[in-house]
Amino acid sequence: MREIYLGGQQVGKSNPPFIIAEMSGNHNQSLDKALKIVDAVAKTGANALKIQTYTADTMTLNEAKNEFVITDAKSPWKNKTLYELYQEAYTPWEWHEPIFRRAREIGIIPFSTPFDKTAVDFLETLNTPFYKIASFENNDIPLIKKVASTGKPMIISTGMATAAELDETVKAAREAGCRDLILLKCTSTYPASPKNTNITTIPHMIDLFQTQVGLSDHTLGTGVAVASIALGATVIEKHLTLDRKDGGVDSTFSMEPSEMKSLVEETKRAWQAIGKVQYGPTNKEKSSLQFRRSIYVSKNVKKGDIFTEDNIRVIRPGYGLSPKYYEKVLGKQVKNDMKSGTPLTWDNL
Repeated sequence: MREIYLGGQQVGKSNPPFIIAEMSGNHNQSLDKALKIVDAVAKTGANALKIQTYTADTMTLNEAKNEFVITDAKSPWKNKTLYELYQEAYTPWEWHEPIFRRAREIGIIPFSTPFDKTAVDFLETLNTPFYKIASFENNDIPLIKKVASTGKPMIISTGMATAAELDETVKAAREAGCRDLILLKCTSTYPASPKNTNITTIPHMIDLFQTQVGLSDHTLGTGVAVASIALGATVIEKHLTLDRKDGGVDSTFSMEPSEMKSLVEETKRAWQAIGKVQYGPTNKEKSSLQFRRSIYVSKNVKKGDIFTEDNIRVIRPGYGLSPKYYEKVLGKQVKNDMKSGTPLTWDNL
């Protein structure tokens, strides 16, 4: 699988996981808070900051009919209309430039999820380096084609999509000009349960679509994300808030900065631990070989004595013969006087 560059940073199995912090609506309609979130992202060590580019009117209709109302009892947005939700959660377009500018000034990569063609055109004026397609839009083939036509890398979340639907999405993106594509395994519940995350799908997706695959993670904590690295994930996306107590549309399943910092550290450790198939001592272990077990004289013996269970033992350290020769040594004659604590060698027989 070839390496991909996102905002100038190389992404792939030979590199540490690429960590994306998702602001979403956690700014609570405050530009000042949005900029503080940008600053917090930089301190966590995450690679990139993602926002979302839409308005309530580009997302839905201002209707209160049943199908436009969120009725799921477990949803943090229960009883809101879709229009009300997006009015509360959207990031004003006039904020995008100062958010992008602050991110670039402090060394993190800003980009966005567009939700319609006008958003793509707007983001092009900000020179966004790559694009993200949300799970709920992964069946919007016209949008996929529009984004792909920019020629920039695309990240597509796969929540709810069947393999057949994803095949259509991937083909549409590639045929419209996207050369660099990353899919994100995603469970589109908020929060998501680890039991319902099925990250074993990640290596299957890698084989099926011949793309890099990451994880858009809505579970609480870092465990699922860390485990996904061992299964081949190269990108991790998590929502970030300054403080869950602040509330907001995504606060209940968002990480706080200290947790995001831990995510960055632990996913990197998981990536480092994968390594390669390795048997025998590593270079770092060679100095520990001395502490393995070997055969030692455990009582003073004289020339001509017989080695018995009473005068030799298998103990640490490892400077004597290997324990596998213990039974062969028993009954052999002592070649010369030896004191207790002497490592046994073939020269002593």
